[in-house]
Amino acid sequence: MSDRLVSINPATGRVLGEYDIYDEKKVDNAVKQSQKAFEHWRQFSLRERGAVMKKIAAQIRKDKEKLAKLASAEMGKPIAQSLAEVEKCAYTFEFYAKEGPAFLKDEIVETDARKSYISFQPFGTVLAIMPWNFPYWQVFRAMAPAIMAGNVMLLKHASNISGCALAIEKVVKDAGAPKGLMQTLLLPSSRVEALIANPVVSAITFTGSTSAGSKVAMAAAKHIKKQVLELGGSDPYIVLKDADMKLAVKISVDGRLVNSGQSCVAAKRFIVEKAVKKVFEQAFVQQMEAARFGDPMDMDNKIGPMARHDLRDQLHEQVQKSIAMGAKLLCGGYIPDNDGAYYPPTVLTNVKKGMPAYDEELFGPVAAIIEAKDEADAIRLANDSIYGLGAGIFSKNRARAEKIAATQLQAGNCFVNAFVHSDPRLPFGGVKQSGYGRELSIFGIREFVNIKTVFIN
Repeated sequence: MSDRLVSINPATGRVLGEYDIYDEKKVDNAVKQSQKAFEHWRQFSLRERGAVMKKIAAQIRKDKEKLAKLASAEMGKPIAQSLAEVEKCAYTFEFYAKEGPAFLKDEIVETDARKSYISFQPFGTVLAIMPWNFPYWQVFRAMAPAIMAGNVMLLKHASNISGCALAIEKVVKDAGAPKGLMQTLLLPSSRVEALIANPVVSAITFTGSTSAGSKVAMAAAKHIKKQVLELGGSDPYIVLKDADMKLAVKISVDGRLVNSGQSCVAAKRFIVEKAVKKVFEQAFVQQMEAARFGDPMDMDNKIGPMARHDLRDQLHEQVQKSIAMGAKLLCGGYIPDNDGAYYPPTVLTNVKKGMPAYDEELFGPVAAIIEAKDEADAIRLANDSIYGLGAGIFSKNRARAEKIAATQLQAGNCFVNAFVHSDPRLPFGGVKQSGYGRELSIFGIREFVNIKTVFIN
């Protein structure tokens, strides 16, 4: 095994940086520092924690362009989206600085006691195991509620974005946060289980593939440690025959191409009623083909390269297998002749159960169109998945669409006539093999606290 982690620019195939893997002594020192930091940080009042949160938000904004360029270089995100990602991170810290005190306020409960209430106390050290696709957002959205609640954090980030991982640690340090509040550990995945087992680690938050999440869950369960898992997704967008077609097509294209299609909550399966399938297909393909892909540093490009060549090749294999099984290619579906890990916007139709495009997560700019006989069939097809992260539905009958979203779609995040996305004000998470637990909102901040009953007679 190599003793270094390597970052490769997916747009050029060139090495951006090499980083020494932390040895056991360095990890041990970081864990001990984390314990000390927790004992110190937990004593901060909510107002004092909020002041630190605001400083971190200000530092994120101060470093916005530098952070965005680094993300685009390390994992290929179009620069306009990288800038938006960084801004969203700053906003989330401000949100928890403002709302955290109310979320964590003692709740008085009337009982036969002289006084009884619920108190929300921090766990300790939260281990964050995070992916490459949103190198800042995935980390900061977990960090903000965790540290506002009085916890501290250790980060094991994806091995191909070590520059971003270290940049996150530097932002927190440069903001003047207490030493050890957040630390990055440069480690390969093979050493995660030992880190989970460490007695100082109190809880784990993980975002990534369902298979990797299963391993994290088993390791955490062995040591009886709380986890929040945000895993894979194959989000359906239902287009009913009474939908505003112009709106449905635009949002569907945006939903499929966000982050070059590399998002757990990106639109992936487009379930369209038979009566409007041809109309949707024609407009959808036209807009997918028109989406510019290329250099992620170009503000006009909507799609950059995929994060790694092996991921691009895996996606292409899923496309080719689906075509061999009867899917029809409407656009894209080829590997460009250049050094980057690029893949063009691709649309498959006549997708059926048993094909990779139907059964598996397509983590890249590939859309699968699935025909539904009617509304009931569309709902059935949408739910016919091992995943349940997000779902969208398009219809001019908002009341009917709302009822379907609220009561019939098996997903943690259901949107009507809108692009499925995360928002600090709303809980985010999935069901089925998309994971469990919630991030963001009041529910996210209460995942990693001891919900303590206090009873005084």
